[in-house]
Amino acid sequence: MTYVDPTSPELMAEDAGTPKTFRDVVMAYVGLTKPRVIELLLLTTVPVMFFAARGVPALGLVVATVIGGTFSAGSASVFNCVYDRDIDEQMRRTRRRALPRHIVTPAAALVFGTVLGVLSTVVLAVWVNPLSAVLSVSANAFYVFVYTMLLKRRTTQNIVWGGIAGCFPALIGWTAVTGELSWVPIVLFMVVFFWTPPHTWALALRYREDYAQVDVPMLPVVRSARQVAFQIVVYSWVMVATSLVLWPVADTGLVYPIVAVVLGAVFLVQAHGLHRRAKTSDELSVLQPMRLFHSSNLYLSLLFVAVAIDPLLH
Repeated sequence: MTYVDPTSPELMAEDAGTPKTFRDVVMAYVGLTKPRVIELLLLTTVPVMFFAARGVPALGLVVATVIGGTFSAGSASVFNCVYDRDIDEQMRRTRRRALPRHIVTPAAALVFGTVLGVLSTVVLAVWVNPLSAVLSVSANAFYVFVYTMLLKRRTTQNIVWGGIAGCFPALIGWTAVTGELSWVPIVLFMVVFFWTPPHTWALALRYREDYAQVDVPMLPVVRSARQVAFQIVVYSWVMVATSLVLWPVADTGLVYPIVAVVLGAVFLVQAHGLHRRAKTSDELSVLQPMRLFHSSNLYLSLLFVAVAIDPLLH
């Protein structure tokens, strides 16, 4: 039996000419919104609402915030897919997206992204509050214009500063409940800010050949694995330290700081492990960067679960 690579250009060309079912088209549009990214963003929104309410927030408010946040994040992802469709078609990790497969046209995707953005703004402005709507629009615009169009293809600092867009959900969750900003959500904003480079660089180490092929200067493309791993360690230490700042700033109970310390220790062990392996080899089989990538997802998820639980037990 001959193995056929599902991401080969030949199969992609054949796939592009194949009639698509209604389900294929629907799933293609859903895929454009990057649902897994949305899940992570909502996981940093809803727990902050619990913390801001010092208990369980109103269900209707949570639903409206989740719907508005989903539409907003989905809109930004769609615009990103449209702008990056040229490099997505060349990268093994992204070749199966809707635009490279020509299931959805760029024009249709732009309309879809615009509709999602408008719906998000209306939902948040009407059923949450204007400040949350403004923050959501700002995050969307930052991701599209600053990260996607300005930074991504020009600098190794692309995800450091471009990652700011992914920090906004902490602010949106807080303002949805309180109607104003404070130092508490800003601390959580900074936790996500320092979390983003280790998370993304670990993934970029795995796919550095893809990024190099399309001339996207992710840090692992232009620096050695050892240098990247050192940067990951630095950001990881700052992230863990920042996470502990929430304890005195927000006057949390003991649940949050205990969880933050344990999770932080585990994350630091993973980061230093990657650095130790990077000192001996640049080979993926030795580096195993996806171990840190998956650990980073678990870290952020459990940390924000602790944010939600702490006021319930305090």
